[in-house]
Amino acid sequence: MLKNITLSADQQLIELARDKAKKENSTLNAQFRAWLERYVSTDRKLIDYDALMDQLAYAQPGKKFYRDEMNER
Repeated sequence: MLKNITLSADQQLIELARDKAKKENSTLNAQFRAWLERYVSTDRKLIDYDALMDQLAYAQPGKKFYRDEMNER
């Protein structure tokens, strides 16, 4: 379900943003929704990473690897 919100911005900035969105065959609403998704996805990625690290916590190398050992091929 989409929910309406109200934002305030300079009128000229809004017009420029609408023009840019139109050139990209989009709307200002669609661009804002895409931005909002990217904005919150950063936190989501961190949460996913932390959950993955928790799941893999059982895996221990058994020793400390030194730089030369880590770079061996």
